[in-house]
Amino acid sequence: MSTASAPDRFNLRAFLPGYFALAVIWGASFLFIKVGVRELHPLYLSLFRIGTGAATLLVVLAVMRVRLPRDPKLWAHLSVSGAIGVALPFTLFGFGEERVSSVLAGIWNATTPLIALPLAVFAFRTERLTTRGAVGVGIGFAGVLTVLGVWQGVGGSHLTGQLMCFGAAACYGVGIPYTKRFVAGRSESGVALSAAQLLTATVQLAIVAPLLVGAPPAPTSLSLDVIGSVLALGALGTGLAFVINMRNIRLAGASTASTVTYLIPIAATVIGVLALDERLSWYQPVGALIVLAGVAVSQGVPRRRKRPVSRATEPIRQAARQASY
Repeated sequence: MSTASAPDRFNLRAFLPGYFALAVIWGASFLFIKVGVRELHPLYLSLFRIGTGAATLLVVLAVMRVRLPRDPKLWAHLSVSGAIGVALPFTLFGFGEERVSSVLAGIWNATTPLIALPLAVFAFRTERLTTRGAVGVGIGFAGVLTVLGVWQGVGGSHLTGQLMCFGAAACYGVGIPYTKRFVAGRSESGVALSAAQLLTATVQLAIVAPLLVGAPPAPTSLSLDVIGSVLALGALGTGLAFVINMRNIRLAGASTASTVTYLIPIAATVIGVLALDERLSWYQPVGALIVLAGVAVSQGVPRRRKRPVSRATEPIRQAARQASY
């Protein structure tokens, strides 16, 4: 649903439970990744997570009696977006969280919209860059430098982990405009397209993971915490969350639903601190606020009422809706 087709009035009481549930589910995903990489290689964590998510959406499709796409060309594009927008970023977050906290990973995830906009403008040429968008990206970049604490000097495995998380966000930034250019506008349902994308990513990781790291661990060798984390990541964070997000969009419109991206790093921080006793340096949450301010500016928030929404903000909203699922 585009902003233009968003409802003028909506039932706030019906919208808010799903809205906050989505923020918690996607914010908790970074906690589950942190637990999962304790016993699983990041490649296998991503494989099991994506496979579970694909199975969940296939069940949803069966209930809805909706078929998967049949166009071979579309499947080729979904294979590319599945690799860039799902398999690779999920794995990079896993590698990153072997070195940094789940809270930091959640903060880095918030940079996705800032990466999506310049790529959509200069690489894919699907959008135009406005002054507001450029200012927002500049503010966000200042926030990235603040999160890194560059004035202290950077280096070591902690920096490597942060760069891996930033690389995951960059993958989302590439995947979103790619999907917009080659997949958006198709007649197939969003659930069918997402299920197909997850299936392609599952196949890719099922081939790559054994070649790079050997056979997967036996399920009996994994703790209940890790098994539960994988199921939560797949069924909730990669499956059910998509259905909830689609409902939120129908209730309130894409623009309002996309603001959940502002709550995800907050949820990730609260969950990481309470559940894992993680701690942050003062400049990291400050940098996160600067990043979110940059995202808000680039999206046109706040904006004057009745003012047309710039086309340059659309990939940002798509990134906000899809980057964390």
